Amino acid sequence: MLDDRKLAVLRAIVEDYVSTNEPVGSKALVDRHNLGVSSATIRNDMAVLEEQGYIAQPHTSAGRIPTDKGYRLFVDRLSAVKPLSGAERRAIETFLNGAYDLDDVVGRTVRLLAQLTRQVAVVQYPSLTRSSVRHVELVPVASGRLLLVLITNTGRVEQRVIETQNDLSEESIAHLRALLNTCLDGIGLGEVPVAVAELPQQVPADDRPVAASVLSVLLETLVERHEEKIVFAGAANLAAVDFSPSLRNVLEALEEQVVLMRLLGETGDSSTLTVRIGTENPDEGLRSTSVVAADYGVGDQTLARLGVLGPTRMDYPSTMGAVRAVARYVGQILAGS
Repeated sequence: MLDDRKLAVLRAIVEDYVSTNEPVGSKALVDRHNLGVSSATIRNDMAVLEEQGYIAQPHTSAGRIPTDKGYRLFVDRLSAVKPLSGAERRAIETFLNGAYDLDDVVGRTVRLLAQLTRQVAVVQYPSLTRSSVRHVELVPVASGRLLLVLITNTGRVEQRVIETQNDLSEESIAHLRALLNTCLDGIGLGEVPVAVAELPQQVPADDRPVAASVLSVLLETLVERHEEKIVFAGAANLAAVDFSPSLRNVLEALEEQVVLMRLLGETGDSSTLTVRIGTENPDEGLRSTSVVAADYGVGDQTLARLGVLGPTRMDYPSTMGAVRAVARYVGQILAGS
């Protein structure tokens, strides 16, 4: 168990190494931090920290750098999430409020996170299994053609053109539209097939072929978009970091959707903020990186996750603050969509 002084020394080493990317020596700690003890005492504390695996000596340098274990202790016990400034919060809100649909929300979010943190940003689309129907629209676009528009509570808008052999009157289209919305409003997308099973029997016999076509396209749309989708941005930020031979592994890992899904981890609740450091990451290609991720959602419903990936030598308090704030704003944008 480390005492308060050794914890303070570890905090100072982490902060200085993140700031300078240079191994930290006892003299530098005395000069930069008000630790209230001599260089000799700090050297003794550093020896204990090294013996217990919290810091290490790279090469023959006299200085020390944090290990994954040291960063973990820093995140768990020593760091506080750094709140964003008022200007940063206003900039995030303004940027995200300009989004016009779900794809735009996700695209803006991933670019914003990459810019705020100078890391690689990763955003997961809301899962269809956690989405529900908000509205269904049917619009005649030409003779024998209808436009089906499906809008979910997560802001996703799906549009499909339906070819029909028979034209429907405006009254018949309005009736079918009303039936669909009465039947599906608030229904989870995974429950739609069961919910619409008896719907064709509720329309006049002459309109049933068109109703069947509409339902067929609706169900095909849900099947087509059932896969999870993840986007990332800011890979160029890795160029500023010395990953040595592991950079290729990191870039290859980022190209795999399955790896990105595993990277973000499992959803918990809307307040969940997780940090995985170095060897805690499940993919070998990412053992030289750290991941900060958070859930986002609407109200109490968690929809998906977003986060950033960067070197283990990252500014954890600022990165955690940015990820948490952006996740909160995304949830607010989707709730109002």
